[in-house]
Amino acid sequence: MTNSIQYQNQLAQDRFGLRVTARLSDAAHDLPYDISERLRASRMQALSKRKIAATQLSVHRPVLASNSTLIFGGDGPSWWDRLAATIPLLALIFGLITISAIQDDNLANELAEIDAELLIDDLPPAAYTDPGFAHFMKLRARQDQEPGTE
Repeated sequence: MTNSIQYQNQLAQDRFGLRVTARLSDAAHDLPYDISERLRASRMQALSKRKIAATQLSVHRPVLASNSTLIFGGDGPSWWDRLAATIPLLALIFGLITISAIQDDNLANELAEIDAELLIDDLPPAAYTDPGFAHFMKLRARQDQEPGTE
């Protein structure tokens, strides 16, 4: 919305300038030669100063940075901006390291629970690796699922 208002203001200024120059140009034909030459020289001088002022204005125009702070053209980010940009990066790295440590701890706890159940169980651990025992467990699971078998 701000850009459209600025654009409309710029268009209004341009239109006004064109109207003023048109009126001045209409009366320029009736002026004597020495006055028209002085006006031409003054116009050239004003245009050259306007170009210089326009380039200086564009260098110092405020720019909205990504972190919603105003930075004036030509200046780099300060060390506070750099520090503020590294804080989220450090938080992300810390979070990833914490998540990795928690997952490693959970995996170790699950393996410890499995080992404890194997050691407490009546069957020896070698029975779990026997293919016949795996077949026996599948048959037993299937019998448990069928109704009326016991």
